[in-house]
Order: sequence, then C-alpha cells, then structure tokens
Amino acid sequence: MLSTGSRSRWPIAGVAVALAAALSACSGGSGTPGSAGGDSGDTAPAVPAPKITISPATGSAKVRPDKTVVVTAADGELEEVTVQAGDETVEGEFDSTHTKWTSKEPLKPSAKYTVSAKATGKGGPATATSRFTTLKPKVGLEVVDVTPGIKGETVGIGMPIMVRFNAPVQDKAAVEQALEVDAEKPVKGAWRWIDDQYVIYRTAKYWPAHQKVKFTAHLTGVKAGPNTYGIEDHSTTIKIGAAWISSVSTRTHMMVVRRDGKVVQTMKISAGKATTREYTTTSGVHLTMERGNPVTMISPGKKEGDPGYYKEVVNHAVRISNSGEYVHGAPWSVGSQGRANVSHGCVNASPSQAKWFYDNFHRGDVVKIVGTNRILEWNNGWGFWQMPFSKWRQGSALES
Repeated sequence: MLSTGSRSRWPIAGVAVALAAALSACSGGSGTPGSAGGDSGDTAPAVPAPKITISPATGSAKVRPDKTVVVTAADGELEEVTVQAGDETVEGEFDSTHTKWTSKEPLKPSAKYTVSAKATGKGGPATATSRFTTLKPKVGLEVVDVTPGIKGETVGIGMPIMVRFNAPVQDKAAVEQALEVDAEKPVKGAWRWIDDQYVIYRTAKYWPAHQKVKFTAHLTGVKAGPNTYGIEDHSTTIKIGAAWISSVSTRTHMMVVRRDGKVVQTMKISAGKATTREYTTTSGVHLTMERGNPVTMISPGKKEGDPGYYKEVVNHAVRISNSGEYVHGAPWSVGSQGRANVSHGCVNASPSQAKWFYDNFHRGDVVKIVGTNRILEWNNGWGFWQMPFSKWRQGSALES
C-alpha cells in the first residue's frame, strides 16, 4: 500500500514542477518583472465625444434664404436639432442613422438664425450652436392681391383663384411649387401664368359645391429670380357656395337658373341684336364677375354724335364679360323679351327678375350662353372655361 501511494503522488509533484517551469518561461519573455498579467500601469485610450458640425457656420452673414441648413454628428447620434429665427422654427428631418439633420424649407430673408444641436455617443453627450444671418434681397416678392379675397364672401363653383405679385417672377417653377390649394373636396386643377406677375388657378371641372378651399403661398425664402426672394407667406380661405348655373338661349330668348341642379327661376330675355359684332352676345361659358346698381353703359369706340352712339343708365346689372356684357334690368325691352333680340349685346330681363338675379348671384357663378356665332374669348373677363383644360395646364411652369 505504501509503494502504491508513493507511485500515485509522484506524478502530481512532477506536474507541479513542470507548471512552475512553464510559468517561469512566460514571465521572463520580456525581461520585465511583473509583466505577466499585462498590467503595465497604462490606461485605455479615451472614447471621443461626438463631434457636431453645423452649416452655415456660426458668424456667417448674407446667407441665401434658399440655402439648406445641415447638421451632422461624428462618433455619435444627433438627439435634437432646432433652427429658429425669433419665434419661428424651421422644420427639418433626420436621416436613417440619426447622424445628419437637413432643413426642409427655405429661410426667411433679413433674419437672424440660431441653430442648437445635441448629440450622444459612447464618449458622452455633446452640444453645439451656430448663429448666422440671411441676406436682404434686392427685391422682396410678395402677394399683393388674391381674387376671391373678400372676407366672408361666398363664391360660385366656376371661380378661379387669381394671384398677383408685386414684382416680376423669373423662376416661375419655384414660385408655382410654393402655391398650395387645399380643398375639402379635392378636384384636379392647374395654374396658368398670364404674365410675369399674374397667375391663375382653374380646376378641370367645376368646384364641388358647399365647401371651403384654402390657398396658401409659401413664399418665404423662395428664390423667384436674381436677387429676388419671397419675404412672407400669404393665406386665403375661399368659401364655395351652391352650384348656381344659368343657361341662356338667344334663339329661344329664355334664361333658366338652377341651384344645385334644381330650377329656381325661368326668365324671358332679349339678347344682342347682332347687327354688328359688338352688338352680338358672346356664346360660351361666362362667369359672373361684379355687379352695380345703377351702371352707365356707353357705346364702345363711339363718341356722342356718332351713328349708333348710346349712353344708357341700367339697374341691377351683373357683369359677365369685359366686352360690356351684363345681365340687367331693361324695362324698355320687356315687350321683346321672350321673343326677339334687341339689345346691344347684354342679356336684358324684366326689372323684377333682373333684381332677383342681382340679389342672388355670387362672383364665379356660371352663365352658359348659346345661339350666336360670336364665341367668348378665354381671356375676355373670366372666360377661362372657354379654354380646354389640356391646353390650360400648358401655361403651368410645372406641367410638362
């Protein structure tokens, strides 16, 4: 038993000796005592804090309003970015990695901006700030008129949106892109530039009745041409009323008025006597434009004493073109109304029915006239419905 136990313990002692030898060989490899555990007293390199970069850089002046604000973070992610000028905040968005933020809208001209950014990373949080100013444009573009734009007004289903600017627009596509039409009952429509300062929106079909339409010109910071930038936004809410459509036949000498498809008035009328072009009522889709009571009508292109000269004062007159056409009361032609055309081009009605029409119409109501060989020009008054929509949209700077 003693010899057996002696044999069993001897190999263990040998392993211990061998292990001690091995350890002695490892520790002596560098010749430096105490290096076996790898702890030489040095610390690991510090992880850097996130680095935030902002463009435009702080102190920048005369920054173009159409310049994009960009904020990036290295060695971390962006947590928060705010871009402000006074109480106004610029909207923007982060990329998928949250290492880049980009503004989504133009800046305001002649404004002082502050950019504040926060980021986090393994090296801890970081913040950065930039302050810059935008340039003052040589020409500040703004809306000077929107028709319709009368507060509280209700308009008809044919009503266009007519916008005038205070200065010529060279980059029409940029400005048109900034014009928004938001309808409760949306329909297809398009803008058409009439000249450098005048643009009109028309729908492909009449507006659906009984709704509100909001027009907004997001002009602030939009570059409209060399040294020309939008200086402020403009917004108008338009109320579309009932569908008033009046159908006039110069052959039957009748006018039928419908409200939302229901006949509400039938009127005997007398139209232009058509002895000359100017005395011929125009056929086509007219819109009611304005009214007056009374209105003085003078023969076009003639002076007192000329053959055919006239000067008449009429009551309850509703304009339907720029070539002198109205729906108005005409007590002198009551005997011809319903059977003959004897006017100078207007649609004559009895005094009582003309007053009814005058009291009930809205700007932008539809008056369809048929029966003559003189066609209403698309640019005669608000005759815009005379142009096919496919051609109308060709006047847009955005339509191809």
